[in-house]
Amino acid sequence: MAIRVGDRLPEAKFKVRTADGLDDVTTTQLFSGKKAVLFAVPGAFTPTCHSRHLPSFLEHAEELKAKGIETIACVAVNDAFVLDQWAKANDVQGRVQMLADGNGTFTKAIGMELDGSGAGLGIRSLRYSMLLEDGVVKILNVEESPGVMEVTGADKLLAAL
Repeated sequence: MAIRVGDRLPEAKFKVRTADGLDDVTTTQLFSGKKAVLFAVPGAFTPTCHSRHLPSFLEHAEELKAKGIETIACVAVNDAFVLDQWAKANDVQGRVQMLADGNGTFTKAIGMELDGSGAGLGIRSLRYSMLLEDGVVKILNVEESPGVMEVTGADKLLAAL
């Protein structure tokens, strides 16, 4: 069953790349006691994710923070090394926390998995964005198709704040 407004995120671990190698970060560490945005992409460097979805959050990061958002995080069913390179390619510089859900454990736990095996992608994430308060979903936007970004961009969350 997919996560819904009013649900608390399950406890999960993500991999992140640091100067010292790989590290784990949990949903509690990221979202406990904070107003946050979490968005997911089907895959780093894929067309819509790379040209529109991540850039929308980079473009509006300061506006989101001005509205009280303390954390902006992007999750993808990719490994931490790929997300690190994607962050560098997009000059993320700490504006968005990149979270690797390499095995899709978190994505499956919230019911947002996408079977991309027809395109050779395996299990990925649906494209979504959510507003969280203390780890509880307050707003949830999910795209009907992974190749479009109509309701999940930063501008839609900003308009709802």
